[in-house]
Amino acid sequence: MLTAKLNRTMLSFLAGLGALLVAVTAQAGSLATPTEKPILTISGKIDTTNKDGTAQFDRPMLEALGMTTIETTTPWYSGPVKFEGVSLSKLMKQVGASGERVSIVALNDYSSEIPIEDFEKYNVILAVKRNGEYMPVRDKGPLFIVYPFDSNPDLKSQTFYSRSVWQVAKIVVK
Repeated sequence: MLTAKLNRTMLSFLAGLGALLVAVTAQAGSLATPTEKPILTISGKIDTTNKDGTAQFDRPMLEALGMTTIETTTPWYSGPVKFEGVSLSKLMKQVGASGERVSIVALNDYSSEIPIEDFEKYNVILAVKRNGEYMPVRDKGPLFIVYPFDSNPDLKSQTFYSRSVWQVAKIVVK
């Protein structure tokens, strides 16, 4: 009799624990599904996904994270340019990134590795707009990694210019 009661109590406890784990896992890994064509796929060491172990984003999803503006000069345009986009630090938190670096991959398969610490240290953004306009693929769009080059003289170097990938399609967290 005591054994049967103990077994029922243990089963009840395990069922409750299982339900709790399912609820926590579902909440921790929830990310909306894109309603438009995805323009960014994040994979690798992330814990928040929405499709086949990746985090896919369309433009409205990225913009909904909150936009940040950087006005800076670059080697690719004459004069200061205003870029608007998502903080890469915020984006990494959104997907639960746990790596130390990322590989940024462009539409043409060009890639560059960036230490994740750069994102917060330098306030790097994933730009979707240049001077108020969405960037087309033929002009470095739809997404462009932008450092605030004018904010720190150290950023005006080939190291950081090579990390400024345009036509970004994928981010792999390593």
